Amino acid sequence: MVVEVGDIAENFELTAHDGSNVSLDSYKDKKNVVLCFYPKNHLFACPSKKVFEMAESVISVFPQIESTDTILFAISVDTVESQAKFVDEYNIPYIHLSDTQKSACKKYAGLNMVGLAKRSTFVIDKKGNVKSVFRDIDAKNHGNQILESLKQT
Repeated sequence: MVVEVGDIAENFELTAHDGSNVSLDSYKDKKNVVLCFYPKNHLFACPSKKVFEMAESVISVFPQIESTDTILFAISVDTVESQAKFVDEYNIPYIHLSDTQKSACKKYAGLNMVGLAKRSTFVIDKKGNVKSVFRDIDAKNHGNQILESLKQT
């Protein structure tokens, strides 16, 4: 059973690319939260291109996303080291979380046939309610989709 619109966001604790621990509940009553799940940092062929397209789309509107009192996390099954390298390599301004145990990925995004997170994004309001879920993601316009959703939160 994966998280849907209207659900209360289930807590998780994961390690960020900088080695810090992040607990979803620590943002309750403080910030809106966006969770962007994706399969993996470096995949061969098409899926890898989508990761970069989606990152570029989100980065292009990241200051506006932050201005809505929101924190954004990108989450995949990659290791902390892989996440750190990816963030550094592409100069990504938001936090990447490592879910090598796949607990948050299973709970929120669900897993594909090879055990990677399905590409999906969750917009959670300050009270911890899931306001939007994007599963059929238009990678090139996803940053704007997130921003529009936050403006309605």
